[in-house]
Amino acid sequence: AAVAVATEEGIDDEAILRALESFQGTGRRFDFLGEFPLEPVNGKSGTAMLVDDYGHHPTEVDATIKAARAGWPDKNLVMLFQPHRFTRTRDLYDDFANVLTQVDTLLMLEVYPAGEAPIPGADSRSLCRTIRGRGKIDPILVPDPARVAEMLAPVLTGNDLILVQGAGNIGKIARSLAEIKLKPQTPEEEQHD
Repeated sequence: AAVAVATEEGIDDEAILRALESFQGTGRRFDFLGEFPLEPVNGKSGTAMLVDDYGHHPTEVDATIKAARAGWPDKNLVMLFQPHRFTRTRDLYDDFANVLTQVDTLLMLEVYPAGEAPIPGADSRSLCRTIRGRGKIDPILVPDPARVAEMLAPVLTGNDLILVQGAGNIGKIARSLAEIKLKPQTPEEEQHD
């Protein structure tokens, strides 16, 4: 929301970015983790910004998407989303499907169960299928968190804003992506981590 207001007030993108980088407020709320060159990631020129956000309810996800679009309207908006709880996914299924179609590219991890048993039809595969059926985007299911960087690299264009979104263990994944500067790791590199 602050990004949208700053943009509306005519503050340039670089000033907004500097302010976000130095902001020490609430953790995991539009938390800027860095801007990385793509040459070592996928051979493309340009950069990708990495932002982590805890929002896990459709209303929060919608607000994050709107802030990103308002602050960086020219960016390719890539979201890595992890639904939180099977019951929440079931109860807000259509709301999630509607909100998640607003990004340019969606990668989705499996539901973070938070101690809940799986609920048929309230899983990430079903949600991806529903979103795909709406015809706006073709979501990518990430079956293993260890493959996030590998599956993210090919979709980056060189003018990207990556939103890592959710309340489960996805915050750790976001920090890991920042540490490796988005670059997929070879088996040898993984052994040395």
